[in-house]
Amino acid sequence: HGLDIDVDERVGDTRDTATGLTVHSLYGATQRFPAQSLRALDALVFDIQDAGVRFFTYETTLGYALEAAAARGIALFVLDRPDPLGAQRFGGPVLDSRHPSFTGYFPAPLQPGMTVGELASLFNRSKHIGADLRVVPMQDYRRAMTFADTGLGWVPLSPNLRTLTQLDLYPDVALLEGANVSVGRGTPHPFEWIGAPWVDAKRLATALNALGAGAHFEPVDFVPTEATWRGQLCHGVSITRDPPADAVPVASLGLSLLATLHGLYPDTFDFAATRDSVGSPTVWQAIRDGATPQAAQALDAAPLARFARLRQQNLRY
Repeated sequence: HGLDIDVDERVGDTRDTATGLTVHSLYGATQRFPAQSLRALDALVFDIQDAGVRFFTYETTLGYALEAAAARGIALFVLDRPDPLGAQRFGGPVLDSRHPSFTGYFPAPLQPGMTVGELASLFNRSKHIGADLRVVPMQDYRRAMTFADTGLGWVPLSPNLRTLTQLDLYPDVALLEGANVSVGRGTPHPFEWIGAPWVDAKRLATALNALGAGAHFEPVDFVPTEATWRGQLCHGVSITRDPPADAVPVASLGLSLLATLHGLYPDTFDFAATRDSVGSPTVWQAIRDGATPQAAQALDAAPLARFARLRQQNLRY
């Protein structure tokens, strides 16, 4: 998103006007650290606030930083930051270990429930990277804290994650991102609105409200100014999560959105395009075949238990 967090597309290398130094983009032509960019460095420092979601690419960049530091034989300092969604809560579909990507560095659940320092330790040990990792811990942090509980000032992670409400809905609603629906990018309410020109808003809201997915849905019409269906009138729903957020399992809302859209519009909704974001082929196939979100998630119990053991070994707080 650029150093000013104001770009929502791939960015190229730039030059810092204050120092004249080159700013190497890790979200442009390459996502890896260019070899020449590490010459003469004594260490790398990772000082980035993560979203607490498996497919948010900052987690992959953390893994690539570990690999780059190990390859150069220099230390990686991770200045630890809170899991903004709360590091006590984890779960959701677990990424298939056979399909790593820039949006899936490690076979983790949708919400790992770990700080960036803890994730760095897990990556370094479990993938046998061998980096000289130095985690600088937080003070006065407790696992159950959401970002709002920390008292810290919120700096948007991207132009479409401006508020903590949007961040809270992001892991669920972003499961739809690859499909032919708008998730509200380019509107005043990204990740709070979803829709498409072919949706019957009232029918969708009624179906979703009947599920008990931990949220309330109201019909809404909107025209996104970017991303999917840019400039076209979309019909859909606004989403308000029911408090408390931990009253329903992680990903229950997102999988309910997928299952409902697939059930109502099997020939129109591009369900196949959501496979990578769901991550688990078992859960994805179960939803495709008509299983409830609860039944589908239960099929992922063994991979989630394996991750839970690795997670426990790397917790710091």
